[in-house]
Amino acid sequence: MSNKKHLFRIQFVSNGERYELYVREVCQGSMFGFVEIGDFVWDTHTSLVLDPSHEKLKSEFSGVTRTYVPMHSVLRIDEVEKQGTSKITELSDKVTAFPSPIYTKPKG
Repeated sequence: MSNKKHLFRIQFVSNGERYELYVREVCQGSMFGFVEIGDFVWDTHTSLVLDPSHEKLKSEFSGVTRTYVPMHSVLRIDEVEKQGTSKITELSDKVTAFPSPIYTKPKG
């Protein structure tokens, strides 16, 4: 049996931004409609150049052992062999969150 730990890249949308994180644990979770992610994996920078979006992610998730992401916000979950850079990217105005609200307030 292999001692290799699974590594997942999860991409999801939150507050008009696309988050890309690397984690060791992904499951359906105990709360209906949420994906549970945990055991965050962060880059260990060896150079002096720091990525501000990576640092923003680290501070946003500092002290968090697991988080619950609404299922409809998840764009993609990949099991990967190598870790990349965790980052936040701004979504353009042309991107519409899915699903859009079913019930909308009447105009007028």
